[in-house]
Amino acid sequence: MQLTSPRLRAALLAAASLTLVAAVVPVPKALGIGDPLFPELGNPGYDVLSYDLSFAYKDNRTPLDAVTVIDARTLERLETVNLDFTHGKVASAEVNGEPATFASVGEDLVLTPARPVERGAPLHVTIRHTSDPRGRGDGGWVVTDDGLAMANQADAAHRVFPCNDHPADKAYFTFRITAPAGTTAVANGVPGALPAALRAGSATTWTYRTLHPMATELAQVSLGTSAVVHGTGPHGLPLRDVVPAADRERLEPWLKKTAGHIEWMEARVGRYPFENYGVLIAKARTGFELETQTLSLFESGLFTGGGGYPEWYVESVMVHELAHQWFGDSVSPRTWSDLWLNEGHATWYEALYADGLGKYSLERRMREAYQRSDQWRAAGGPPAAPKPAAPGEKIGLFRPAVYDGAALILYALRQEIGAEAFDRVERRWVGEHRDAVAGTGDFVRLASQEAGRDLGPFLEPWLYGKTTPAMPGHPEWGGPKSV
Repeated sequence: MQLTSPRLRAALLAAASLTLVAAVVPVPKALGIGDPLFPELGNPGYDVLSYDLSFAYKDNRTPLDAVTVIDARTLERLETVNLDFTHGKVASAEVNGEPATFASVGEDLVLTPARPVERGAPLHVTIRHTSDPRGRGDGGWVVTDDGLAMANQADAAHRVFPCNDHPADKAYFTFRITAPAGTTAVANGVPGALPAALRAGSATTWTYRTLHPMATELAQVSLGTSAVVHGTGPHGLPLRDVVPAADRERLEPWLKKTAGHIEWMEARVGRYPFENYGVLIAKARTGFELETQTLSLFESGLFTGGGGYPEWYVESVMVHELAHQWFGDSVSPRTWSDLWLNEGHATWYEALYADGLGKYSLERRMREAYQRSDQWRAAGGPPAAPKPAAPGEKIGLFRPAVYDGAALILYALRQEIGAEAFDRVERRWVGEHRDAVAGTGDFVRLASQEAGRDLGPFLEPWLYGKTTPAMPGHPEWGGPKSV
């Protein structure tokens, strides 16, 4: 039919255009990859290859101006691109060099590109935004006495920068940090260039890059009046510690212990997996320490406060965070329910180290854990199937069941298959899954291969049971397991 009326033709064309737009542009909605504990975390449809993050810092009370550049590859055709991001304001967004519209939905930032991105095509995203250190106590930026640091575990990286905030999607990182004169900026990895002064006596831009892929939860940026202490570890490994400048002298005895800790770990699981290592000691009260990749975060009070911690305990905590560089950082969890593999292993080597110092025997610690294990499982779920944290208490996921309760599983495995087979499991685990992600099923399969038999029936009740199985080799540990 030919349209003869110009007014009718215009009206019909306008209606058709609106229908076409409605059909092509979907309503923005929050997505997730379906993690059992964080179902809206992560985003489907693409694999991030690299992040390039720029931050301009003024002080720890002012939002940072930031630019996030993401390079990825698409796994499916994308009409919208979802990123995890909240607690910042977006000024503009581009997808593959063209302006994109954007909307915040829940804790997602939903970008609508000018045209869909086809499956297998490169995806290049640029977002100009702020990154706000104020007003949140549940992760992301940590305000220190002299600046900022990051504590992104488990789901808080997207409170700092737009990202695919799940450890199953690891990527390379570049950091470009501009800070006023007198402020030292340090981040994961190695310096990408010498610090560049913008104007004499004004701001300086610091650049760092990782040489291995990293989960978003492990990103670290430190800003403050800091001293950077350099040293050398085993095999010429560069050591780099970041400490409050005023406390450098009294902290150096602790810093000198790191090389020995690395030697101790390497004797048990093999070569350290990254480009460098060090501790970041921040003047902050967090209530935790954190295994940010290549630069573990510690509160200064552990070393300098009046807590009265014995030296052996402080060292064992240092070993715990170091052990995470293999278990949790190099080998990242496939889902957050696999957290027991991170914390159980770090607790295991922490306990072994304390045992070697003659201060707290491994068998005593494991027996005490065994007595409490049923109570922990009832409160927080079994180690490999933890209950979700309560709303607003995401750090509540880090319960005793995934620490000593999970280390107890490793003790039971060693009792069942013998120390030599167990040591082979540990070395193979970090060797075969280096720079990758792996989960509980992968661990059970590998352990079964080393044992020469299917360990599924043995490990399943340890991993998922509501009550704790009998401990091999310790019939005397029977009876009530709660106190």
